[in-house]
Amino acid sequence: MTNDEILAARRRFVGGNVSVGYRRPLQVVRGAMQYLFDEAGRRYIDAYNNVPHVGHSHPRVVEAAARQMRALNTNTRYLDEHLAGYAERLAETMPEPLRICYFVNSGSEANELALRLARAHTRQRDLIVLDAAYHGNTTTLIDISPYKFNGPGGQGQPPWVQVVPIPDVYRGEFRGATDYADTVARAIDRLRAAGVGLCGFIAESCPSVGGQIMFPPGYLTAVYRHVRDAGGVCIADEVQTAYGRIGTHFYAFEEQHVVPDIVVLGKPIGNGYPLGAVVTTEEIAESFDNGMEFFSTFGGSTVSCAVGLEVLDVVRDEQLQAHAREVGDYLLSRLRSLPDRSALVGDVRGSGLFLGVELVRDRETLEPAAAEASDVVNRLREEGVLIGTDGPYHNVLKIRPPMPFSVEDADVLTSALESALLSIGTYS
Repeated sequence: MTNDEILAARRRFVGGNVSVGYRRPLQVVRGAMQYLFDEAGRRYIDAYNNVPHVGHSHPRVVEAAARQMRALNTNTRYLDEHLAGYAERLAETMPEPLRICYFVNSGSEANELALRLARAHTRQRDLIVLDAAYHGNTTTLIDISPYKFNGPGGQGQPPWVQVVPIPDVYRGEFRGATDYADTVARAIDRLRAAGVGLCGFIAESCPSVGGQIMFPPGYLTAVYRHVRDAGGVCIADEVQTAYGRIGTHFYAFEEQHVVPDIVVLGKPIGNGYPLGAVVTTEEIAESFDNGMEFFSTFGGSTVSCAVGLEVLDVVRDEQLQAHAREVGDYLLSRLRSLPDRSALVGDVRGSGLFLGVELVRDRETLEPAAAEASDVVNRLREEGVLIGTDGPYHNVLKIRPPMPFSVEDADVLTSALESALLSIGTYS
């Protein structure tokens, strides 16, 4: 099918709000590590997709899935060494006391389950979330995602959801961790004054949809203390950042020197195979074990566990966390030269291979340059480099490539980015 034929079929048979990227949509037919290939065989550097964590079509992951699928693919009602082995291996990557695992099919399902665990343990419903947060596509997760419920088609904030400012030290009201953590304390005080208990606090360890945000040092330490003092549990959404993406740590919450009560995993842990997980404490798991069975037909299947084990092995064997730090530091240093040459570049931030470049029309007013950001992304697509935009104002260039992304790829990306900025007349 030609691109026009595919688009016509999508418009006829697929829901209209299932979006397609780029002004000139791209048909990809093959992926290999950090590269994608279109129908004409042109290669693109994929600096956008963090789902194929160890690389598109990584041969070891593909073989692990195929080998197990040839033997058996069934559910968790039977004894199987893959489930037991994967749960043990995954728990070993976590700090104590995070030791009990549940397996599902996606980050959305994992966040849904995390909320069930928190509610079963606290017997409360009210939840504190960050502004601009996104946690998944189910009805409940839309309810706790301001990015969605305050956006087009949204129905606004539910009464049981408390929204606090995202700790954005570039654009936000405050510049330090304490001031932002105090907004959580004040939200808890409002609940207490109304006679309402707290279920917990959920946040991405590094908010991605919120604009590739890195928390100021000490933020989660203070927030977790406030939440636990009020009887709530602390949920870390690691769907975007797990398995060494930020370079300095295996999980991004470790960078904040905290241990959550519940950790949510998705995207990278299956390298594109549908796999999500929740890891929690024995105490919370016991509260959830209240007589109602938990079962997911495909969650924790023999194939998904075989894939999950192989992904962990590849991350270890190929030293991808250290690689992310080395390449990320290099790319960040190159990106940080851009504000000197482009008036559009307001801020460059991130760690490892989780990076953001915020574009503004005025560095004093911080007027978002959303149209310009979209223009840059589309111009990079023509140059064979794929990135995306995010943030509340859609003005942040997000760079989250598969982990094999190299120094050579970083050079191509930054050169293409400079050319794109030059082409829209922003260089001084």
